[in-house]
Amino acid sequence: MSKLKLFVENFLAFGLGGIINGIAPFIMIPIVTRFMPDTSYYGITDLSNTLVQFGRAFASMGMFDAMFRLFFDKDDKEYQKAICSTAFTFVLIASAMTFIVMILFRNHLAFIFFNNPRYAYIIYIVAISTLVGAINSIVAAPTRMQNKRKQFLLVSTINPIITYAISLSLLFRGYYIVALPIAGAIAITLTGITFWILNRDWFEVKRFRFDFLKRLIPIALPIVPNLIIYWTLNSSGKIMITNILGTHMTGIFSVGLQLGQASQLIYLAFAGGWQYFAFSTMREENQEKTNSLIFEYLSAISFVCSMFIFTLARNIYNLLFVGDFIKGYSVAPYLFMAPLLLMLFQVAGSQFVVIKKTWPPMVILLIGVGINIALNLLLIPRLGIEGAGIAILIGYIISVAICVFVLTKMKLFVITYRLTLSVCMMTLFILLWRFFVKESLIGSICMTLTFSALYIYLYRKEVKFLVNIIVGIK
Repeated sequence: MSKLKLFVENFLAFGLGGIINGIAPFIMIPIVTRFMPDTSYYGITDLSNTLVQFGRAFASMGMFDAMFRLFFDKDDKEYQKAICSTAFTFVLIASAMTFIVMILFRNHLAFIFFNNPRYAYIIYIVAISTLVGAINSIVAAPTRMQNKRKQFLLVSTINPIITYAISLSLLFRGYYIVALPIAGAIAITLTGITFWILNRDWFEVKRFRFDFLKRLIPIALPIVPNLIIYWTLNSSGKIMITNILGTHMTGIFSVGLQLGQASQLIYLAFAGGWQYFAFSTMREENQEKTNSLIFEYLSAISFVCSMFIFTLARNIYNLLFVGDFIKGYSVAPYLFMAPLLLMLFQVAGSQFVVIKKTWPPMVILLIGVGINIALNLLLIPRLGIEGAGIAILIGYIISVAICVFVLTKMKLFVITYRLTLSVCMMTLFILLWRFFVKESLIGSICMTLTFSALYIYLYRKEVKFLVNIIVGIK
C-alpha cells in the first residue's frame, strides 16, 4: 500500500467522527441568529463560550492526552483502571479549583471578556460548563480508548441536538443572552452523566496512585501552554473587538467565524487520520520527503478551497443570515483559511516530535501570538473586524513559515519548486482579490477558476491518482 493511499484512507475513515459532530453549529447558527434582535447578544454568547474554552485548559491540565498516552503502556486492566482513576481524581480537583476561581473573580472576568461587569451572572453558567466539560473529557475517554466508535459517536452526536433544542426553546422566550450558555451547560452535563454510567467501572478514587500521577504530570503540563497559545491566536481578536468596537461587532465577527467552522471539518478529518500516519511511517526511509509531500499536497488543497470561500463568502452570508449578521462575510475567508494553516503547521511540526524536540513548535507559535496581538491593536481600529481576521491569518502564516524554515535548515523538510510556486500563487490571489476584485462576483469567480485550473495542472498526476482511489480504480 502506498504511503499516499495510507494517508488518504486514514483521512477519510478516522476523521468521519469529527465531521459528524462538528457540522451541527454550521447548520444551526443561521437559525439561532434569526431569533436574536441584536448582534450583541450573539457576541456575548460567543464570548462566554470563549471563556469556557480558556477555563478548560486549566481545568483539564492536559490530563486527557497524558492518560491516553499511558493507558496503552500495559495490557493490564487493573493498571489501566488505576491510570484512569488517577487522572480523574487530578482533574476533579483541578476543575473544582478552576470553578471556584471563576466564581470568586466573576466581576473581573465579566469586565475583561464582556467589557461590562453587569454580565457577571453569566460567569456562573460558564464556570459550570468548565467544571463539567473537563470532567466529561476524562469519563468519556475509556469509550474512545476501547475503540467503541459507534457508542462514542452516538452520545457525542446527541449533544448538539440537545444544545440547540434547549437554546431555541429559551430564545423563543426572550432569553437571548443565556440561551446558548445554559443549553450548552445542560447538554454537556447530560453527556457527562451518560459517559459516567457507561464507564464508571474505570474510575474509583481509591485506585488513585501517586506514583502514576508523577508519570502523568510531566506529559500533561507541557500541553497546557500550547492550549493557551492556540486559544490566544483564535480568541484574542474577539476580546479586543469587544473592548475597542463593542459587543455588537463581536457578534458580527463571531458569525463570520462560523464559516471557519467549515474548514474545521476538514481539519477534524485530517486530525483523525494524521497521528496514526505520521508515527507509523516515522522510521521509514525518506520520511522527511514523505512528510514534506503531505504538507505540499494539503497546502494545495487548502489554498484551492480557500479561494472559493474568498469568492463566495458574501453570497453565502446573504443566503444564510439576515440584518447586520451578513457583514460577517468580510472576515469569513480569513477565518476559514486559519484552521487550514494550523493543519499545515501540525504536519510540519510533527517532525520535531519525531526527533523528540517538542519545545520548538511552542516557541514558534509564541512568535505568531505576539504578531497576532500587535496586528490586532494596529488593524482593528483601522479596518474593524476585518483587521482581526487578517491578524489571525497572518499570525498563522508567520508561524508556518518559521516552522518550515527551521525544519529546512535542520534537513527535516524539503521545499520543492511546486510548493514555492503554490505559495506564490495563493499570495498573489489574496492580494488581487483584496485590492481589485473583492466587490466583483464575476471577476472573483473568473480569477478563482483560473487559479484552480493552474493548481490542477500543477498537480495533475496526484489529482488523477486521488480520483482513482475515490472511484476504486486500481
